[in-house]
Amino acid sequence: MARQSKAASGRRTPEAAPKRASAERSALECGDPAPLWICTVETTMNDWPHAPLHRLSDTGSYMVTCGTYRKAHHLRSAERLSLVEESLFAVSNEFGWSVQAWAVLSNHYHFVAASPEESQSLSAMLSKLHSTTARTLNQWDSEAGRKVWYQYFDTRISHQTSYYARLKYVQENPVHHGLVSNAENYRWCSAAWFARNARPSFYRTIQSFKIDRVNVYDEFDAIEVSTENTIQSGVRPPHSRGYAQQSERPS
Repeated sequence: MARQSKAASGRRTPEAAPKRASAERSALECGDPAPLWICTVETTMNDWPHAPLHRLSDTGSYMVTCGTYRKAHHLRSAERLSLVEESLFAVSNEFGWSVQAWAVLSNHYHFVAASPEESQSLSAMLSKLHSTTARTLNQWDSEAGRKVWYQYFDTRISHQTSYYARLKYVQENPVHHGLVSNAENYRWCSAAWFARNARPSFYRTIQSFKIDRVNVYDEFDAIEVSTENTIQSGVRPPHSRGYAQQSERPS
């Protein structure tokens, strides 16, 4: 499937309108049935966030958004959010993508990542992410063959200001949807990890950016999930281990 990414520039980011066919992707419900690799956040992140400009200029950075089919709240528990978050870390590591910001909510996700030399691998990476997580969710719900994921939108970011604005947009997405007042308190996004690990000057730079004019398809009505009686999951410092494993317990 041919890529049709849009280059972003400036704070007025020209993210393609969701109705434009050139920006739409079908989230494939097929792929390698092999289990996802165990990976570390440290391996996935490399030296991020200490060298953001290097990441942007050498290989290109992309913002990706994907929603569930009919915007259903398939990720309605802590275990389900963690499944998608940790699977994202695993497949990005496998395909050589460096995730730099992420947010996983009840019916969609966003992430910013630096591509390897072959950015065309994005489609295959997302196919594996979606097929693997869909199988697990369907097993938990006894819904064999159910369509879980729908379309994804990707934008190649080519300018520093657009890059910074999107980093903040993704990290602040739980606030945008009214789930928390401080994004660092939301487990399944990168805000807390970034606050702990970014150099103070870079952290202040990102926080200074306005995101009200960032044009990203985000017409989702995310819901809050209960975190009581669940395993500690979500954002981890880069030296900790995250496992993309299929749980046998439905939720």
